[in-house]
Amino acid sequence: MNDSAKKLNLVELIGLVIGSIIGGGIFNLMHDMSAQAGAGAVVIGWVITAVGMLSLGLTFQNLTNKRPDLQAGIYSFADAGFGRYMGFNSAWGYWLSVWLGNISYATLLMSALTYFVPVFDNGHNILSFVVASLILWGGHFLVLRGIHSASFVNTIITITKLIPIFLFIVIMILSFKLHVFTTDFWLMHGKPFNLGDVLGQVKSTMLVTVWVFSGIEGAVIFSGHAKKRKDIGRATVLGIIIMALIYMLVTLLSFGVMNQAQLSHLNQPAMAYLLQHLIGKWGAIIVNLGLIVSVLGAWLSWTMFASEVPYEAAKFGSFPKLFAKENKNGAPINSLIFTNLLVELFMLSFLVASSAYNLFYSISSAAVLIPFAFSAFYQVKYSFLDKGANDRKRNIALGIVASVYSLWLLYAAGINYILLTTILFAAGIPVYVYLQKVDNREKRTFTKIERIIAVFLVIFAIIAIYELISGKISF
Repeated sequence: MNDSAKKLNLVELIGLVIGSIIGGGIFNLMHDMSAQAGAGAVVIGWVITAVGMLSLGLTFQNLTNKRPDLQAGIYSFADAGFGRYMGFNSAWGYWLSVWLGNISYATLLMSALTYFVPVFDNGHNILSFVVASLILWGGHFLVLRGIHSASFVNTIITITKLIPIFLFIVIMILSFKLHVFTTDFWLMHGKPFNLGDVLGQVKSTMLVTVWVFSGIEGAVIFSGHAKKRKDIGRATVLGIIIMALIYMLVTLLSFGVMNQAQLSHLNQPAMAYLLQHLIGKWGAIIVNLGLIVSVLGAWLSWTMFASEVPYEAAKFGSFPKLFAKENKNGAPINSLIFTNLLVELFMLSFLVASSAYNLFYSISSAAVLIPFAFSAFYQVKYSFLDKGANDRKRNIALGIVASVYSLWLLYAAGINYILLTTILFAAGIPVYVYLQKVDNREKRTFTKIERIIAVFLVIFAIIAIYELISGKISF
């Protein structure tokens, strides 16, 4: 097979974006969004999220078009704009974020299987660990066959897992009642309208939407494997638009079938029990099967991401060289082995800690915000310096919107999550020192500013560890 045949086309790139975004969150979205918000606040929350995520998607599109030499997207934007150490941190944080997220997928998958086979005990026993390990290494060997083979399978899985979601949407449309949707639209409980209360509700929905949109950068990560460079931005933007519409329909239509109180008290996954309420037990069976397929697809997508980022970073000298090794199929073999060995090791924690899922999921979600923010900041910097471009003003404005949104996400994540991410980045300091001293043979490891940043990371990491041990941070 020639190199062109191994490249990813637009459909496969869109499949990567949608496949990585749709994990398990959509199946409980109507419950999570309604926990503290009425239909009106949910509408506003989705509008803000759609604008913010689209600004990030357009940022990725613009930067991949303007800087075709930056093949690894997420990491390379930070490297080009803010130096080698920031580029390393971006790649390091994204890598850790993805493989830690894969651990949560393992537990979520076992929880879904428990609906059909109770012996799995929601992913907290030896049997669950063994089955999850078999699935982990099955995906491992699939990716070793090459990115094209894995992405083709991912596209098929993505199409398959959309079927129960579209079925749900159709049934919701047929069951939708406008008077249910509009009753207590702003969740004032009979009190006069209060803008402050509504804004508080909107903020609570934003925290949920951040997590369900993880994966929008899928096409950018594989920019080096795309048949056409312009397809990268198209896939990202189209993927975001498609998912925004699906999320809005799934959430808002549910408010026309059950009121806020009923939705917020549904068991997990809420979509299954909502469909069971309308069409019987078969509804729950269909959704749980969809959840299993969805998590399998997201796990495969994120396994590909987790191996690709350090591989691309290593090729450009921003990650240890050993991660750059390929097998005969062009798959990043060392990167994949290191990544999945870490996933395997950390999956053992589920045998002794029932709350480990929350911890890994929280850290994973917070860490990915750093690469997003650096991409947005670089959009502003590059566009400001690109004085000869006809679209300069548009791109500066786009970068500002994406930057404000990224900062908002960091704020919305909360101080606890930010503290926990400093542990991740502090752990990367020895790796960066090795990279600079051994691989790159640099006489000076850090610039003055980078040294200050590293010191503060260590200080805040120590504080975070103390807070965890003392129980002041818990999940």
